Amino acid sequence: MKYILRFRAAAAIGLAVILLASITLAVPARAADPVYPPGLHVGLVPIDGLTAATQFTGFETADQKVKIGVTEIPEGAFDAVDAAFKSGNSMPHGSIKPEEFQTAAGKSYLTSESGKDKDGTQVQNYSLILPGNKFSGYVIAQVADGADKKFTAEAIRTMLATTTLRAQVPVKEQLDLLAFNITDLADFKTVRTLAPRSAVLLTDGDENTTLDGAPYMVIGLMPSGPAQPEDRDRFARQSAASIPGMREARITSSEAMRIDGSPGYETRIDAVSGKNDTPVTIVQWLRFGSGSTSLRIIASATRTEWPKAFPRFRQVRDGIQPR
Repeated sequence: MKYILRFRAAAAIGLAVILLASITLAVPARAADPVYPPGLHVGLVPIDGLTAATQFTGFETADQKVKIGVTEIPEGAFDAVDAAFKSGNSMPHGSIKPEEFQTAAGKSYLTSESGKDKDGTQVQNYSLILPGNKFSGYVIAQVADGADKKFTAEAIRTMLATTTLRAQVPVKEQLDLLAFNITDLADFKTVRTLAPRSAVLLTDGDENTTLDGAPYMVIGLMPSGPAQPEDRDRFARQSAASIPGMREARITSSEAMRIDGSPGYETRIDAVSGKNDTPVTIVQWLRFGSGSTSLRIIASATRTEWPKAFPRFRQVRDGIQPR
């Protein structure tokens, strides 16, 4: 896209990401401190009268006439807007050209327009996008007709200018957002949420760890499961075959087991990965629940590191509890 689309289209995408269960925001030590919604690198200094939203990640007034949504989207989103702005091409019909806007985090782009919400109420919409480390920060603001008079265009712009980024999200804060409880990290050095509330990466390397790199685990929920117990072997094998990054993969074992008292399945794979065809061993554990959702754990280490890594993988697996 050459320019940011109209706010409603952008907001629809953003809100699809940020509509999460309400979580209480930390109270800042001083009024001028930025507030970071749980699990996010993006924060800002909210205008007095804005508190933690109850139906999405961000802030709102008590009468819900002012809403500020905060989220993180793929890093390419900012790059696309930046490239379109620098190209200087004329605006496509129905699009709004962004303005370059300075925030506490640096350069960003801002759009604003008037419109109506789904109930026909007149609203003023704002959309801010800024670059992060492997993500784009995205803030959307909506001020409805009849909101407190202090929420002027100037006040909203001043607030958006306070948008900033923190280098790290505390590990406990990330883990507290998950739909399951990880009680033992087995000394893994890096923890990074991959999908809000549903998936997390643990690794001894950095966030770019590949199969042929440092030992790592990906733990998440699958919105599917075998319909019948006799389908579990087929389901486990098909799930294991979908693990990316493997070549010359060979399933060495796949068998039913109990995981923390629940029915589960363990599948082990030998494969090669990376440009040097590094031999790796991968284990997939599935823990089946009472519904259609399954807990999936993928853990991998190079063949030489496997003997030391596998006990740590089991240590994490055995410490995962439902909330």
